[in-house]
Amino acid sequence: MLVYLFPGQGSQHRGMGGELFGRFRALTEEADEILGYSIEELCLRDPRGLLANTAYTQPALYVVNALTYLSRIETAGRLPDFAAGHSLGEYSALFAAGAFDFGTGLRLVQRRGALMAEAPEGAMAAVIGLPGEGVRDVLESGDLEGIDVANYNSPTQTVIAGPKAKIARAQSVFESAGASMYIPLNVSGPFHSRYMKEARESFERFMHPLAFREPSITVISNVEARPYEAEQIKAGLVNQMTSPVRWTDSVRYLLAQGGETVMEEVGPGNVLTKLVRAIRQDFEANRPPATDAARADNPVIAARMETAASRLEDHRVENTPGAELARVSPSGSASAALISAESLGDASFKADYRLKYAYMAGAMYKGISSASFVVQCGRAGMLGIFGAGGLSVSAIEQAIADIQSGLGKDEPYGFNVLHRPGDPAAEEALVRLYAKRGVSVVEASSFLTVTRALVWYKAKGLLRDEQGRWTNNHRIIAKVTRPEVAEAFMSPAPEMLVQELLREGLITPGEAEGLRSLPVADDVVALSDSGGHTDQGATAVLLPAIARLRDELTRRHGYARRIRVGAGGGIGTPESAAAAFMLGADFIATGSINQCTAEAAASDAVKELLARAQVQDMAYAPSASGFENGAKVQVAGRGTFFPYRADKLAKLYDKHESFESIDDKTREAIQSKYLKRSFNEAYEAAKTSATREETARAERDPKAKMALVFKWYLDESADRALSGDPDWRTDYQIFCGPALGAFNQWVRGTEFEGWRSRHVDELGLLLMREAAAYLNRRFAAMTGL
Repeated sequence: MLVYLFPGQGSQHRGMGGELFGRFRALTEEADEILGYSIEELCLRDPRGLLANTAYTQPALYVVNALTYLSRIETAGRLPDFAAGHSLGEYSALFAAGAFDFGTGLRLVQRRGALMAEAPEGAMAAVIGLPGEGVRDVLESGDLEGIDVANYNSPTQTVIAGPKAKIARAQSVFESAGASMYIPLNVSGPFHSRYMKEARESFERFMHPLAFREPSITVISNVEARPYEAEQIKAGLVNQMTSPVRWTDSVRYLLAQGGETVMEEVGPGNVLTKLVRAIRQDFEANRPPATDAARADNPVIAARMETAASRLEDHRVENTPGAELARVSPSGSASAALISAESLGDASFKADYRLKYAYMAGAMYKGISSASFVVQCGRAGMLGIFGAGGLSVSAIEQAIADIQSGLGKDEPYGFNVLHRPGDPAAEEALVRLYAKRGVSVVEASSFLTVTRALVWYKAKGLLRDEQGRWTNNHRIIAKVTRPEVAEAFMSPAPEMLVQELLREGLITPGEAEGLRSLPVADDVVALSDSGGHTDQGATAVLLPAIARLRDELTRRHGYARRIRVGAGGGIGTPESAAAAFMLGADFIATGSINQCTAEAAASDAVKELLARAQVQDMAYAPSASGFENGAKVQVAGRGTFFPYRADKLAKLYDKHESFESIDDKTREAIQSKYLKRSFNEAYEAAKTSATREETARAERDPKAKMALVFKWYLDESADRALSGDPDWRTDYQIFCGPALGAFNQWVRGTEFEGWRSRHVDELGLLLMREAAAYLNRRFAAMTGL
C-alpha cells in the first residue's frame, strides 16, 4: 500500500521547488495570476523576506507540494492508494485526489493564509516526551485554562496553542510533569484552537458556494482521522481551523489497513517522515495480538472462521430437507430459524433455472466472468453468466464447450448478449450460435429497447405442451436500469419485429403466435448503482417500481406465468442482500464483488487494486459505446487516471470539430500521455475494430474521426487493464461499483481479505447465509420472539 504525505507550515525554506516551476510552467503561470506575484521568485529567492509570513507561506507550500506530487506520479507511473496532509498539507492531499483543481485549491489556501495571518496574537509550543492524554491531563489540572491542544503529532509530541503569556507560563508546568522538552514555535498565532473562531467563520462563508468532487484517492481527514467523503470535505476544512490535527491517529489508521505500508513525504523537508517513524515504532510495539477472541466480537468475522475445507464441503454435501432451519443456540438447545439461505427468493425462479439458491453471478465483459467462474457457480447451485461481450466467436465457442463439459446436464449456466447498437448483425450471429450450441439461458445487458436478435432467439425456444400451453426453452434475463426499458422487455415482442421475421421466413406462424402471448424476457434484473452502464438508480426506488409495473403488465396481457424481478447492483454485504429480498426481490444478482475472485479472468494487477477499494473509490466516465451521446459508465477511480482522462477527451470532443483544432500543447499531451502514440497511429489501430460504417464516416468527417480515436482509447484502457499491461497502469478502465468497497470493508481481517482466497461460489454462499441470518436476527429483534 502506497501512501503520500503532504507537509504543512513549518516545512518551507528558501530554494524549495527548484526546477519544478520551469517543468510545470502552465501551472506556475496560473499561480502567478491568482496570487498577483511570482511564486517562483518567492520560493527560490524570497527577496522581500515574505516566505515566513503565513499569508505567503501557505500558498507557497501548496504550490510546491502540488508540483512535487505531479512530478512524483510521472516518475512512479502510478497513483498512491491513500493520501494525507498535515494541516495545510491536507489541501495538497485533496488536490492530489481530484477533490478540486489546482486553481481552486490555491484560492482556498490563499484565503486561509490571509485569515490566519490576521488571527489574534497568540503562541504555540511543542511538548516532547509526554503522551497526548498526559498533555491533556496537565492542561486540565495545571491551572492552564485557555490553552488548547493544536496537533497530536506523534505519541510523544503534542503541540499546544493559546495566549502568549499562558504558553510561556506553561513551560515550567509541563517540565515539572515530566516533559523532556518544551519548544516554543515561531508562529504568529494560536492556530488550530478556539482563538481561530472568527477566521473559521469567515472561511466558511468564503467556501459556501463551492462544491467538491468525490476523492479518487482515499484522503484521511485531520479532524476525524478517517477517510473523507465528498460531502464531508467542506465541513472538514472549515473545522480544521479550530480543531486539533490528529496526525498520530491518522497514521495509525493507515498502518491498521494491513499489508506492507510505504509512506512517502511529498513536498519540502522531512518533518512528516520523522513523525511517521516514531508513530510506526509505537504502533508496532503496542499492536494487540490478532486473537480469535478479538475477531469473534464481529459476528460476521466469527462466522468466517470456518476452515476452507469445511466451507468447500458445505458446497458438495447436499443438506437434508430443512437442515438449514435448525440452529443451535449457545446453550445447546435447538431453535427454529424462519429463513435459510435456500429459502430466500422465489421458488419458481429456482425451479425453472435448476438452482439451489436464488442467486445469480452476472456477466462481466470480455470473459472476466470466465468458464471456470460459471462452472464453479453451477456446481454450487447458483446461476453464473459467461461474459461474452467483446470476445471473438471462436473464444465464445470454446467457452461454451468448456462450460458444457464442466457441468452436468441439469446444472445451470448462462451466456451474455451485450447490446451492439452499431452492429445488429453481430448480435444476430451471436444468438444463432447460442441456439445452435444449446445455450438455453441468455442475459441481455445494456439494451435500451428490444432488438430482433433477441426476438428471434426467444421464438426459436417456443413449443406448445400437450395442454396447448406455451413452453420456452430459451430463457432471457434482461438487465434494466429504467422502468421504460423494463416495460419493453416485460411486454410481448414488438409486432413490427415479429412481422419482419415472418416476412423473411426466419420464424414460423406458430412461433409468431407464441411471441404475441409471452413477454420477451422471462425475468428482469432491476440494476442500480452497478459497475459499467448504470443510470445511478437506487434499489429501494427502482425495484418496487418495476415490480408494480410487472404486475400491471401481467394483468394487461394475461400472462399465465409470473415474470420474476431480481435486484442487481450495490449488493456486497448481507445487509444489502437482505434489504433486496425485503423489498420483494425474487433473486439477487451480484457483479462487482465477483471481479475480485480467483476465477475471474481479470489481471492480477486489477485484482490487487480492487481488493483495496473502498465504497467511495468509484467514478463515472464516458462510455465507448455511447461516447457521442454522453453516456457514462461507473468505473474504479482509485489508482488510475482513466476517469479524468476520459472525461477530458469527452469535453474536447464536445468543444472541437477536429483533432487539429485543439491547441498544440493539449494535442501533444493526449498523444504522449493518453494514446501513447500519434493520433494517426491510434486512428489506424481504431480502424481494425471499427465497423465499415464507422470508418467511412470517419474518413468524411474530422469530428467523427476524432471520436473514433477517443473511443479507441476507452476500449484500449479496458483491454490493457484486462491483460495487466504495466505501461498502461495509470489508464486502466475497470468497470466496478461501490458494492465491492462495502464487501472489502465487511471481510477485512478475515480469510477473504485477499483476493486469492475469494471464490465466486463461496462468496455467493456467504452472502446468502449471512443475509438469512441477518433477517432472522432482525425479525427476532422486531417481534421479540
